[in-house]
Amino acid sequence: MLRWTCCLCTVGQVVHTLNEGKDVCGVTSLAGEIYVLRDKERDQVEVYDITYRLQRCLTVLNACSFADMTSCEHYCYIYISDGNVECIHRLDAQGAATQWPVNDRPCGLSVNAEHNLLVTCGVARKIKEFTTDGHIVRIVCLPADVVHPCHTVLTRSGQFIVCHGWPGDAVHRVCMISADGRHIVHSHGGQPGSHTGQYDGPAHLAVDNDEFVLVVDATNRRVTLLSPTLNYVRQVVSRDQLKWSPEHVYIDTHKRYMYVTDNEWNDEDEMYIAGRVVVFSV
Repeated sequence: MLRWTCCLCTVGQVVHTLNEGKDVCGVTSLAGEIYVLRDKERDQVEVYDITYRLQRCLTVLNACSFADMTSCEHYCYIYISDGNVECIHRLDAQGAATQWPVNDRPCGLSVNAEHNLLVTCGVARKIKEFTTDGHIVRIVCLPADVVHPCHTVLTRSGQFIVCHGWPGDAVHRVCMISADGRHIVHSHGGQPGSHTGQYDGPAHLAVDNDEFVLVVDATNRRVTLLSPTLNYVRQVVSRDQLKWSPEHVYIDTHKRYMYVTDNEWNDEDEMYIAGRVVVFSV
């Protein structure tokens, strides 16, 4: 079990950087291999072994606009959200794929303790829970002041941790929300900014075995660690450790590694043009 309380005095240390290429839309692991999702027409999913050697590439057919990727060790599947097509792509380790509709624009993905897929729908302000076969389990509507949620994870107590706030929104923060989706229990953040208690584009989350929360703060180019009640603990990754901007984070609790995507933004074209994955020991 990974114990963040044993390593609070240090920040994450870079141990490896995967090769630069097309921008990275997600990173996860499955059955001891590392999966990297890139924004391109073919061979979008790169699969690496534990020494970071490329083993194979998987192609996601009929894909349009990737938003996130996660994995389920129980069913041995990779899940990918596709914003423009409004669907989920499900792949096995050999690349055999199926897909199902979300009927809203999906963004962040996570898998809960029941091995179901949680899909955050930013524009609709909803969390949709699906079985691994794409059957809808429930739809949770978020409070009115949770605008443009990006990613959701579920705690052991059944509460949701949600990060929200797009460019131009008045509030950028991380919230703990009751199991019925109606009430904010705890929160961290508020008006966008760069101070310790602020965010500017909280884009992605990861929660460890002790329910400490990692928050990717994209525009501020950092990763922040919060307590289980969303109190500030420390900065885990600083802008000095990144070349561009972070977008996604994944924790491998067994190896004590943290994977952070690092993408280059082009202001003229208003799009990401390159990316890589930075591996940190924690």
